Amino acid sequence: MELQMKVAEAVHTLNHGIESSLRVAANQWLVMFQQTDAAWEVATSILTSKCSPYIDCEVEFFAAQIIRRKIQTEGTYLHIGAKDALLSSLLLAAKRFSLGPHQLLTQICLALAALVLCAVEHKKPIEQLFSSLQELQLQDNGDIAVLEMLTVLPEEVIEDQYKNNKLSSSTRWQLGQELLSHTHAVLDFLMHQSQQRSADGVQLHDRNRKILRCLLSWVRVGCFAELTPSSLPTHPLLNFVYNSMQGLPQVLLSRVQSFKEILLQPALENGDEKVIGGLACLMAEIGQAVDSNEFDDDGAYSVPDGLIQFRMNIEEVLGDICHLLGSSTFVQKLFCSRWGSSVVHIPWKEVESKMFALNMVAEIVLQEGHPFDFSIVMQLVTVLSTIPPDNLKGFMGFVYRSVADVVGSYSKWISSFHNATGPLLWFVASGITEPTCANSCCTALRKICEDASTVVCEPSNLEILIWIGEGLEKWYLPLEEEEEVVGAITVILNAVTNKDLKNSCLGRLLRSSFGAIEKLIDGENSSSLTQDPASYAHALYSTARGFYRLGSVFSNLTAPQSPDPVEDDPVLALLAVFWPLLHRLFKSSYIENASLATAACRSLSQAIQSSGQQFLILLPQVLDCLSTNFLSFQSHECYVRTAAVAIEEFGHREEYGSLFATTFQRITSADSVAALNSSYICDQEPDLVEAYTSFASTFVRCCPKEVMAMCSSLLETSIQKAAICCTAMHRGAALSAMSYMSCFLEAALTSTLESIACITEGSFSAIAIQICCHSGEGLISNVVYALLGVSAMSRVHKSATILQQLAALCCLSEKTVMKTILSWESLHGWLHSTVSLSLSLCAQVHVCVVMFLVQALPSEYLKPGEVEILVPSWLNALSSAASDYIESMTSIAGKKTHGHMQGKGGKRLKHIIREFADTHRNVPSLT
Repeated sequence: MELQMKVAEAVHTLNHGIESSLRVAANQWLVMFQQTDAAWEVATSILTSKCSPYIDCEVEFFAAQIIRRKIQTEGTYLHIGAKDALLSSLLLAAKRFSLGPHQLLTQICLALAALVLCAVEHKKPIEQLFSSLQELQLQDNGDIAVLEMLTVLPEEVIEDQYKNNKLSSSTRWQLGQELLSHTHAVLDFLMHQSQQRSADGVQLHDRNRKILRCLLSWVRVGCFAELTPSSLPTHPLLNFVYNSMQGLPQVLLSRVQSFKEILLQPALENGDEKVIGGLACLMAEIGQAVDSNEFDDDGAYSVPDGLIQFRMNIEEVLGDICHLLGSSTFVQKLFCSRWGSSVVHIPWKEVESKMFALNMVAEIVLQEGHPFDFSIVMQLVTVLSTIPPDNLKGFMGFVYRSVADVVGSYSKWISSFHNATGPLLWFVASGITEPTCANSCCTALRKICEDASTVVCEPSNLEILIWIGEGLEKWYLPLEEEEEVVGAITVILNAVTNKDLKNSCLGRLLRSSFGAIEKLIDGENSSSLTQDPASYAHALYSTARGFYRLGSVFSNLTAPQSPDPVEDDPVLALLAVFWPLLHRLFKSSYIENASLATAACRSLSQAIQSSGQQFLILLPQVLDCLSTNFLSFQSHECYVRTAAVAIEEFGHREEYGSLFATTFQRITSADSVAALNSSYICDQEPDLVEAYTSFASTFVRCCPKEVMAMCSSLLETSIQKAAICCTAMHRGAALSAMSYMSCFLEAALTSTLESIACITEGSFSAIAIQICCHSGEGLISNVVYALLGVSAMSRVHKSATILQQLAALCCLSEKTVMKTILSWESLHGWLHSTVSLSLSLCAQVHVCVVMFLVQALPSEYLKPGEVEILVPSWLNALSSAASDYIESMTSIAGKKTHGHMQGKGGKRLKHIIREFADTHRNVPSLT
């Protein structure tokens, strides 16, 4: 009971805790709890016991997940008596939760299926399960639990071949045959269920959906192959599926009988089981889409989930049919009938269905290269453009979206249609403001602009585009859609040859963006803005959106080709307005807002990347602002990311080396970066870790060796920070830190190889070797720690690469004058210190506070005798891997293919590292 309460408390803290540190601790405790033997009993009791005040659905769901995972990982080691008891408990839990929650019932049934898979010592484990299900069916609401069990069982036994790889293929085949031997009983059960009404409290609609879902599961694994072909056309369950399809669009229903007559009957006569099974599967999937079109209380139209899933499933079928018929025949049959020109006389449901089908086969039609008559599409474009916006709220919005999808998919062909560009632009412009079709219209606009830029940049069409751009301020589109629109317009402006016209259009497009920024900055000294929270929030929002639009323009505007300033160049003209405003904003109090700072830095990054050498004149001022603002607002890592973009673009310019070094120094000196001295802190600040280590990687990768040599203490500090951060639980933070360590070691190796005959004091090679000498022991220690616990497998490749690189550097150093500082014996000593058992201090160190010290692994982390084997086996593998790495760096082929992990030594090292991580996932305690 006490453990139950602890589990419940930990689950509630993990899901709802306010403090992230408590959530991390709760997660660690729960992860470790799952590895204990007590978890079996506690999880089972949570699922089978009567209601308790501290047990809720979240705790019960967690318990079901524990049982399922433990069965999958440890189930084969349970004795037969324990498996039988567990089977009884899970059946009791399935009965208890038969009426929901549905996700919990599904987890319990998945656990039951996993138990069947690991009960191979029984001659017929599925037979035993079906016997138990018959007993469960006789209990109140037991048939609902049986229905769910029968739904998940085929997928787990037959289809899911990779979750339980302990079973041989022959054993799984036998289980599949045993499963299919119950086909008749299952179909009879489903028929019986289809004839029931809602006496058990389950709505008829919900019951039918579950029956169809179960039928589909069995159809997918070939249940109809167990029936005689002559009995299939008249099987009652197929009639049930047909009846369930009432409510689907008429255009689809009219084809169902054709499926039966043209495809199903010949397949039955020829005994083609593949076609029979495929059509039966299609029918069941159609049945799952029976939820008819729905309307919200306010009359808004919504597409049911079943129909959405059906359309996803039928995409491949439509493609196959198009391939078989040929695109020309397919399209001809799709548009065999013409529609009227009046909104009233057009069958819009048929239009929507056919536009969906035409869009699904677009790739095939375009590949075959047979353009069709687009007059029908243009007719729809014209008619829909005249519909008032208020009439696009319901079903017509979905029609509009389907037509916009077709316009986007076939934009290159449609744009060449006579006088089509103007109507197409008005069509997408009219639909952009409606949420239902906005995304499709934005995408269509971008494709039209990309495929027909020479036509679109005609004055009349250009005016429509600028009108769209000017309306963005009041339309409040999602950022992704607004970026599509601004990018499309900018692509066209690139094609405008008249610079005055281009600059004029850019000014109109960005007038509202610059205006919002100026209004905010100018209002800093006015109390009216800050005293009105609503106005203040709107001003910040408008300014941020303005920066996003500016960034989109910079990203798509063609950069000047000449390194020298060109008069009237649009990029320079834009920079001349953009940077002074941004500089003022960076010095204002508003920049403390994180969202605004992120938007401003994003647009600045895009400006840096797009401006080329024209940006160099601003570089000192920009980097000074970025580092200064980061020191002032250290939770805004966007400044560090933008500084990295600047160094990525201009780091090769040696004359700015001192500027880059100063920026690195200022960022590293920040209190937030200095505080990254434990994995616990790293888990609290994963975004900062990623930003800082990415910046450091960029600095090492892009700056000349002479610049890096100026920063020896900074590099050593950053490498030590990265070694600590690689032990964080946060996957992104840990992998980013490892990437930086690998980047530094590769730079060190490259430099050492180039100067191996003469390494001078103060050179980058000498400094890099000294850094590895000072930091190697802690680096090895933390990398090995990163290979412990449940998240270690994602770090195997990078860990192996780092160890291989460090070993290669130790080997190379022995051939230089630096051999007294760094040698193979250094690596031997570091590895031995890490895995030795002599330092009892480490047993008292909480794994969440991994300081940059020499750390021995506590004895409980290692198996008996593992120390004696681990050091020599790892050193042997590292020696071979080091040779592979050096060989790959000295050969042209190796450099191109990153062949360091392809040699025998590299592969062997990675295998050893993976095996170590795999066998040390379940350490007894991490606290």
